[in-house]
Amino acid sequence: MRIVISEFMSLDGVMQAPGGPDEDTEGGFAHGGWSHPFFDPEVVGGFFSDALANAEALLFGRRTWQSMAAAWPERGGDPFADRMNAIPKYVVSETLADTALTWRNTTRIAGEKAVGRIRELRESDGGDLLVMGSPTLVRTLLREGLVDELRLVIMPVLLGGGKTIFPDDGALRTLELVSTDTSGTGVHVCVYRPADAR
Repeated sequence: MRIVISEFMSLDGVMQAPGGPDEDTEGGFAHGGWSHPFFDPEVVGGFFSDALANAEALLFGRRTWQSMAAAWPERGGDPFADRMNAIPKYVVSETLADTALTWRNTTRIAGEKAVGRIRELRESDGGDLLVMGSPTLVRTLLREGLVDELRLVIMPVLLGGGKTIFPDDGALRTLELVSTDTSGTGVHVCVYRPADAR
């Protein structure tokens, strides 16, 4: 399986709370919902639909999974929502009880076993393992060299601080730009792969 990261991102690299004001206010973040003025259904919406169509499973950190699990089961009736609800899902967490996994087709991966288990999934046959949100998890995956593709929706806004997906360990990681598209709202939709991709 390929591990594919798909994120909304500001020009200054922030991906925190793109969807709504109360999505994630940790650290005093006050700009929740910042992506809405730039959303383009054709370019941006199509980009996420394509990513989901190629996915065989979803992978989340605990906080993102909880946010998604609270929203998506209520949104049946369109192809994107139906796919989100039907597809297998993995959540990395030390604290979630298995009885809390109420979003259909969810399996918990214990935090201390996450890197090894995700490496096993990546080495197995199958389509893409798609990650959305989940900044702590994505930083770990990038640091461990487990990311096969970065799909970034870069929006023309500076947020001045907030959560990012990028490791700050001082390591150099070279990427190759595979494709790019620009929406009428000034959004750059970019696909990157590690320059040394297998």
